[in-house]
Amino acid sequence: MTKPNFQQLLQSFSSFLKQLFIARWRPLLALFVGVCLPLLIFEELAVEIWKNEGAFPWDVSILLAIHETTQAQLDAFALFLTQFGGFHGVFLISTVLSLVLLVRRRWRSLAYLLTTLVGTAIINRTAKSLMHRIRPHLWESSYPPAHDYAFPSGHAMSSMALIAVLVILTWGSRWCWFVGIFGSFFVLGIAWTRLYLGVHFPSDILAGWLVSVAWAVGVSLLIKPHLTKANPLSDQTISDSSFSS
Repeated sequence: MTKPNFQQLLQSFSSFLKQLFIARWRPLLALFVGVCLPLLIFEELAVEIWKNEGAFPWDVSILLAIHETTQAQLDAFALFLTQFGGFHGVFLISTVLSLVLLVRRRWRSLAYLLTTLVGTAIINRTAKSLMHRIRPHLWESSYPPAHDYAFPSGHAMSSMALIAVLVILTWGSRWCWFVGIFGSFFVLGIAWTRLYLGVHFPSDILAGWLVSVAWAVGVSLLIKPHLTKANPLSDQTISDSSFSS
């Protein structure tokens, strides 16, 4: 038996890569668009903030433009709405969802929900401690002063993580569009409250969104919450026939 030459080895490897990309193009695309791209943009934001030790010019401009819309009714509405994007609001919603998934014995979905939300909180705390970005002080806000750092926004991260989880869990069902549309208004509404109240820069919000999307998509690719076979730890339900010789 003759040994294959180097060119034959390269051709065999190229053939394997082709089959791999054909069989796994969806998760690979999700990995790039949902994880790699958001993290690259987040890195650019973090590096610029670290180097400049302050806000972007557009950060201040956007905040001042939003502040010009201030009125008593909006103050009350912002103070009310912003509570739903924080720990207590997301905790209440996620607790109800956890109980529903527990009763329905959706172990993977429950593990995905808890891993994503708990991980989001840990990432937020870690990033704030590393970046040490001071919150904006452009005007006197009616919101109680926060004692932690600004970057990335915890409200933006928690609200986006929650909606991203719901979109992924309902993906392919008739509920997905409803969750996506309602969730978009919710995420944008929470972001608006943080800017309106003057407690975050727009770049804090954007960074929070990016990290949450990357984390939610990354965890979903690992846990695969849509698998519902009897053995929740077995990934043999995913066909690998494309790789069989």
